[in-house]
Amino acid sequence: MQAGSMDTEALFPLPSADELLHALGHAVIATDTRGTVLSWNSAAEQMYGWPAADAVGRDITDVTVPELSRQAAAEIMTALREGRSWSGGFLVRNRSGEVLHALVTDSGVYRDGELIGIVGASLNLGDAVRHLMERSSDAAVLVDEQQVVSYASPAVANLFGWTVDEVIGRPLTDRIHPEDHQAFKELLAAADGPGAERVGELRVRTDGAWSWVEVAVSDVWAQRGPQAQVCNIRRSERLARLEERERILEAVHSEVLQDLFAAALELDRALAHAAPTSAVRIHAARDAVGRAMGTLREVVKP
Repeated sequence: MQAGSMDTEALFPLPSADELLHALGHAVIATDTRGTVLSWNSAAEQMYGWPAADAVGRDITDVTVPELSRQAAAEIMTALREGRSWSGGFLVRNRSGEVLHALVTDSGVYRDGELIGIVGASLNLGDAVRHLMERSSDAAVLVDEQQVVSYASPAVANLFGWTVDEVIGRPLTDRIHPEDHQAFKELLAAADGPGAERVGELRVRTDGAWSWVEVAVSDVWAQRGPQAQVCNIRRSERLARLEERERILEAVHSEVLQDLFAAALELDRALAHAAPTSAVRIHAARDAVGRAMGTLREVVKP
């Protein structure tokens, strides 16, 4: 058995740790406890835009961590020092300054119980789910804990007239009616169990007007740490129908009131010249028109 094993290894030498590292599809970065980059694989070069020769020896925060993620990074370090690995969503920055939402797993390297290094594996979440989002007729938007958009599917342009570039990097609340901000916040924060989808209705800005939409929110992961959530947004057909009915009611209300008002004026003119025998009937008709106008104003308010 040993000879056979040796012969196999001679014919097919085992890959080195470095070769295995570079074969991974995930960006794998190793740092010391101060955050100095020690290792940077090929996938990290592609994801972050830094050649390994330029990244190794630099502080990890200089090459991957945007300012808005510094606090979260400190919390992750605290977990690692306590002997806990960390996995979740994390906003990262590539060399060109673009902020990406990544799926990140950070694990500590320990010697005699003491943290001596950190290995992190990351994957661009936009790349991971884009093919699913872009096939949906709904507008799919990925937001972080600050409600900042890190990905928006092309449907945002077709449904709402938003361009993808003007949405990414901005809070989604910029496009939500101010009166609905709290409802949106509660929708994101609702905890109905891991993976549970929450659905709500609110107004968004579309082509200079406010339109009712249905928003379905799903958590991308449920672990403790910075969260990412997918908002699938579609026009609310139910509320759109209600809006259309209200619009028609308002138009009819205005038109009928105008007709009744014109009728009341004609009756007043007729009453001024009416014979005593006709005046009673005209008075009755005028009163009926007045009551109709009062009822319409009270029951069907614009």
